[in-house]
Amino acid sequence: MLDPFRLCVALGPVVIYLFLLGAINLFRRPLLVSGTRDAAALGLAVSGLLLVGPVDLFLPVSASIAFGPFVWVFAIALYALSLVLILLLLRPRLVVYNISAQELRPVLASLAAGLDDEPRWAGNALALPNLGVQLHLEWAHGMRTVSLISTGSRQSHPGWRRLEGALAGELAAVPVGRNPHAVTLLAVAMILGLLLSAAVFRDPKSVAASLNGIERSVLEIGRTLRDALHLSRGG
Repeated sequence: MLDPFRLCVALGPVVIYLFLLGAINLFRRPLLVSGTRDAAALGLAVSGLLLVGPVDLFLPVSASIAFGPFVWVFAIALYALSLVLILLLLRPRLVVYNISAQELRPVLASLAAGLDDEPRWAGNALALPNLGVQLHLEWAHGMRTVSLISTGSRQSHPGWRRLEGALAGELAAVPVGRNPHAVTLLAVAMILGLLLSAAVFRDPKSVAASLNGIERSVLEIGRTLRDALHLSRGG
């Protein structure tokens, strides 16, 4: 079983992510975010689970002995670089929270007619040839979230940015009802938060010892970097 500090590191970002997601779905206005931001938020939410789970489990003991506290700097840097690489490789995508596909489609159809002289619909797919954008709509039936996902390899990134700006302006004036599933998200976040708080209050000495260990590691890393900087200047 994980100690309270590791449990907080693993589930703390998840609690924050669920709370923000629930709060967004309580608004009476849709929220548009780019696919990059949406994926980045999810990557940060699961970062604690990955660091405490697979990364810690498969971390070589020899590396911990050789590099000491620096091994976690390398592990976090590796995860951050991997996440950045994934974000850079993602296809263009827009995500609209707190709106159904039936509510979004007429807004998107009206906007498409204003952005492009020849918008073409085929089912849930939309092509804006003059804008250089081809996309299709995807949504989860359990949540009021719709994704505009690019289709095809020939996409215009300026066209997607123009579509994002125009759609954000249109959605700002679209009233929607509160998502009932927001209560579920907030309830799960609250339950997890209470469990983490109970774990910390049950064993505060363990948490304090972990924080002291992190403080010593940070100070050691700082001294090492300072000595390396002095040596480089002296050389």
